[in-house]
Amino acid sequence: MSHSAVGHPDEQPLLSTRFLIRATATIAVLALLTIAISIAGRWFGRHISLAGNTENIATITLTIGRDTVGLPANTIRFPSERHDGAAERVDLYLTWPEMQGYGKDTRQRFDDIAQSAGLIFLQITQGTMSRDMSGRLEPIYSHLMDGAPEPFAHGLTLHRLRADAGYNGEALLTAPRQGAADYVVRCVLPSSAEMASSGDCQRDIKVGKDLSVLYRFSSRHLVDWDHIDAAITTFVETRLVSQSATSS
Repeated sequence: MSHSAVGHPDEQPLLSTRFLIRATATIAVLALLTIAISIAGRWFGRHISLAGNTENIATITLTIGRDTVGLPANTIRFPSERHDGAAERVDLYLTWPEMQGYGKDTRQRFDDIAQSAGLIFLQITQGTMSRDMSGRLEPIYSHLMDGAPEPFAHGLTLHRLRADAGYNGEALLTAPRQGAADYVVRCVLPSSAEMASSGDCQRDIKVGKDLSVLYRFSSRHLVDWDHIDAAITTFVETRLVSQSATSS
């Protein structure tokens, strides 16, 4: 019986050339995909951690009402508000006590909600009321107090507010100031310091021609109430742009 031209099965190569080419190509594609996923993962993770934040410190110039203010982009909370021109409002966040925007050295306070008590949140709008919170103490808040005032810490006096006036659970804290109207802040005071939120106290002040600056901060920082008020006033006032400068 004659031998076939085809060799014995035991003599055939275990892996064909075609299979080796396909396997090599597959491995190469998988390697490229792995590299691409790694790069994309780092990019995506970076953008997820930023979550709308930016480290850009370029000045954004906004005109709100009769005032123009120049603000570092990294202090503006929302990307949609980081543009030059007219605006109805702008929302900011600043580290306390540094009064700085988002940056690599402070990003944990912005990215980690557990550390957000280290931030102060501001909203700047054109004022719609003739009086700020201090100016509303006598004509408005004094008629909404419930019970006798109580001594509080840090030179402050606590006034309970009537629940039927829409201030359920809120208290008014006041303090006299030399040469200025009494300090006034509204707070939802926690049962313990550990329960304080990042914005359970709020106050508004007037700055510039007719800007209203509403700011919120953690009740953990009530010890610094006077320093916070002065720092916010200075932060906004020093960034006001004169009309002559903007028109030149």
